[in-house]
Amino acid sequence: MISHLQDTVTLNNGVQMPGFGLGVYKVENSVAAASVESALKHGYRSIDTASFYQNERGVGKGIRESGVPRKEIFVTSKVWNDEQGYDSTLKAFEASLEKLGLDYLDLYLIHWPVKDKYKETWKAMEKLYEEGKVRAIGVSNFHIHHLQDLIASSNVKPVINQVEYHPHLTQEQLKAFCEEEDIQLEAWSPLKRGRILDEPVLREIAAKYNKTAAQVILRWDVQQNVVTIPKSTHEHRIKENAAIFDFELTRDEMEQINSLNKNDRAGTNPDSFDKD
Repeated sequence: MISHLQDTVTLNNGVQMPGFGLGVYKVENSVAAASVESALKHGYRSIDTASFYQNERGVGKGIRESGVPRKEIFVTSKVWNDEQGYDSTLKAFEASLEKLGLDYLDLYLIHWPVKDKYKETWKAMEKLYEEGKVRAIGVSNFHIHHLQDLIASSNVKPVINQVEYHPHLTQEQLKAFCEEEDIQLEAWSPLKRGRILDEPVLREIAAKYNKTAAQVILRWDVQQNVVTIPKSTHEHRIKENAAIFDFELTRDEMEQINSLNKNDRAGTNPDSFDKD
């Protein structure tokens, strides 16, 4: 179990990844720089961005200004849908590196499973991995059938599947498949963009531990060994989100939270993302 802020999970290629990090979805560059610097100051060691967020320059600035050695920070970025394909993925990766001001990435992900493109994209990512430009490669928003299709024609298995995951969308079958295949599950939008925090069960459990509903959800994630990357731009919230390692949910409380599942998404279904 992920038991402290800098605790790591071991990916299927042996790379150690922090189990808790900062997400910067659609945060503008100047704010991203301050958020990243603040998170690193308060002990975070994993930062998740993407070319689509258009804030890689800000993330890179925050990393440099934090004073934390590069080798201690786990940096993730993602290739966007219109960048997919073999040659364009290689170019997109170099563009991300340049914007971040880094020599390598720790993790590079396919952002969405673009039909007829993601296998070529993956071949390019395998090349980047084999050349040592990235320490690990994975996917985001892949259903089981996408993963099966990719694995069947790949030399390198994805280390991660980063998906929407919260108590209203527990994705039990996908989670079980990823565990069976030794693919680490990672939660984006773990707080359902704030739309879940008024659940009475969460508020009741939170009151018992003198925590917030958000902290209870994030604790639920780490107790299941699901890597989680809550987004915040406020220093007090960045600190608060990470203050989840001084209490433990009971088995019954975990089940109560699991029972909140509605298969309800805040984001798009990966089978229809290109049709919305």
